Amino acid sequence: MAWFLLKRLAQSVFVMIAVAFLAFSLFRFVGDPVSQMTGVETSAEDRERLREELGLNDPFALQFARFTGDLVRGDFGYSYRTRQPVGAMILDRLPATIELGVVALLISLVVGIPAGIYTALRPRGVASQSILLLTLVGVSIPTFVIGIMLIFAFGVWLGWLPTFGRGGTVGIGWWDSSLLTLEGWRFLILPALTLGVYQLTLTMRLVRAEMMEVMRSDYIRFATARGVPWRRLHFRHALSNTMVPVITIIGLQFGGVIAFSIVTESVFQWPGMGLLFLESIRFVDIPVMSVYLVVIAFFFVVVNLVVDLLYVAIDPRLRVREAS
Repeated sequence: MAWFLLKRLAQSVFVMIAVAFLAFSLFRFVGDPVSQMTGVETSAEDRERLREELGLNDPFALQFARFTGDLVRGDFGYSYRTRQPVGAMILDRLPATIELGVVALLISLVVGIPAGIYTALRPRGVASQSILLLTLVGVSIPTFVIGIMLIFAFGVWLGWLPTFGRGGTVGIGWWDSSLLTLEGWRFLILPALTLGVYQLTLTMRLVRAEMMEVMRSDYIRFATARGVPWRRLHFRHALSNTMVPVITIIGLQFGGVIAFSIVTESVFQWPGMGLLFLESIRFVDIPVMSVYLVVIAFFFVVVNLVVDLLYVAIDPRLRVREAS
């Protein structure tokens, strides 16, 4: 296990270096930040002096080395637009994105896993076919369309839920939480549903496919022939083996929810990291854009590392293979 962990950590370091390089190099072509920071009345001398102060005239290798060195030290630099520390801006938006992603993932698991089990055990039932049809529609509709439909139905037509913003929060240290107030939950429901519909569909179909595959295996047939009660057969033997690959997908889904919450945050004006990233693109705020991608990549790397360790801990066959 120790050798496996060291190998995964080394791979994670290389991944983070590659992501930092891509993030830093790609955003050099989105526009000139000096033009966004100054007005038309600014002289050419003042523009050049500002470029020199920001280090934009330095060679690319020197700029990248300075960027990665600052990241390692925990110094994320300053925003070109607001002149605030990028780290403070990310931390200020992080709770909103994390809570939105966690609630959306919980919705997908609470609904998707039981629905996947039901449709696997009764594949030809009318209810199962209806669920499969609804999930097919859900996975085919773009996220922003789902969000607009929910806004119209529950915000405009019925008037039950608010359609933008985050609502009331409770501060716990530096973390501002929406989960501790009723108003916060009212603002959270629609964006969480919008973000969780696609993940729900993937979870349900994966659980269904894995459950049906396990139910066709030889040991399930032998257990059926021995007269094992169906509840024990389905929910102890079959489901426990079904959840092994599902754990991997759940971890990847959480990283995907955090990374791809940009559209949902834009539709609902949810003040998270995704909305901050879109605002940074508009103003060519290169430090914020670069750090955002690095932070998202760090989430993916940490989640994948935890999932790999859980996978090895759960499946003894992997432990034997890694040790050999």
